[in-house]
Amino acid sequence: MSLAVAMLGFFVVALDAQIVNVALPHIRGELGGGLSGLQWIVTGYTLMFSALQLFGGTISDRIGARRAYGIGMVVFVIGSAACGAAPSLGILTAGRVVQGIGAAMITPTSLALIREAFHDAVQRGRAITYWALGGSVAAAAGPVLGGVLTQFGWRWIFFVNLPVGAVALLVLARVAPSACSVIRFDWTGQIAAIAALGGLTFGIIEGGSLGYTAPQVLAAFVQAMLGAVVFLIAQARGRHPMMPLDLFRSGTVSTGLGIAFVTMAAFYGVVFVQSLYFQEQRSVSSLLTGLLFLPMTGLVALLNPFVARAMERMGKIATTIGGMVLMALGLIALSLLPVDAPIVVSALLMVPVGLGGSFTVPPLTALILDHIPAERAGTASGVLNTARQMGGSLGIAIFGAVLAVQPAFHAGLRTDYLVTGVVLIVLAGATLRLRKTA
Repeated sequence: MSLAVAMLGFFVVALDAQIVNVALPHIRGELGGGLSGLQWIVTGYTLMFSALQLFGGTISDRIGARRAYGIGMVVFVIGSAACGAAPSLGILTAGRVVQGIGAAMITPTSLALIREAFHDAVQRGRAITYWALGGSVAAAAGPVLGGVLTQFGWRWIFFVNLPVGAVALLVLARVAPSACSVIRFDWTGQIAAIAALGGLTFGIIEGGSLGYTAPQVLAAFVQAMLGAVVFLIAQARGRHPMMPLDLFRSGTVSTGLGIAFVTMAAFYGVVFVQSLYFQEQRSVSSLLTGLLFLPMTGLVALLNPFVARAMERMGKIATTIGGMVLMALGLIALSLLPVDAPIVVSALLMVPVGLGGSFTVPPLTALILDHIPAERAGTASGVLNTARQMGGSLGIAIFGAVLAVQPAFHAGLRTDYLVTGVVLIVLAGATLRLRKTA
């Protein structure tokens, strides 16, 4: 039951991230807003998701993973209902923020439930692979389901979360209670983290439309810098840090977190940009756009169970390197496509991006959990998923900002993909050195 409820939780969280992108042009048509408004619909969710991941991990350790998971799922369902009924862009964004708060509690607690249920490292690695499968299935179904539901109205992309959340809560009732720990909250660190990430995201997104010398944009960057400084001081000197800095003493953990950040930034950025490219640049319908994502997302879901075999045969580090290289090749190929290339070719070249990313999630998660003690599984899971969701949030912000400052959409697309591909290759080289050291 622990594995089932963990998979359901990751499924609904991942589904909500993917299902929204296809509906963005329809939301803008009804509620208005420019490119920055569309970015906030996505990043309002991922921002709170990333900023509160560590809080969710601490909650998991303090009140028990099972209880924290239940609270997070209820909050997520409430936010979904608010988004579906939103009469304006501002309220929709606020609802997305509430969803992000719930998601921030669901993801680390789902991993903590797996850590509690599976004590053997091999079995835990397999369980994590199946956990990731829930997200892969959501990624495969998200764009297509979003395209289908948008035909009846974009609000249904949020209402679909309600029955999934209800099923998850019913399954959770059959999971044994989790152990609790006496852990205090790091309020200073949490507030500083929200200030830092919020300021950075605002500066990147709004800088694309207002200009990076605008007073409010500069103020946001100053807020981000001050928040980051206060956060690091609170973690180094505080009595109860929510992100103990000694977790980063392991080179494997530090490198793994960097990889998680970049790969998620690449994946979220590609989905965001390609959704706009297909619908606004190539005049493709939302339904066909969803179907164009199917080769990428469908193969990810189909081949995800083989990741465990790859991890056992080649090792976690080698599997991660292979995934990054495959992802980089797909991004570089997309950046080299001519403007009038057939949309089917674009859809096929997205396949290595999604497939490569899927081959990094389970081995990275297993590597990090293998290098931390069991009693800190919730906190470590929160750190990992913070890195991933920060990548998703800032990836959308950066990709969108590049689109905004470039003279043409396709020029921004090429810059986004080419630069990200090069960064992934550099990271793969760094990971190769880590393997030699091991």
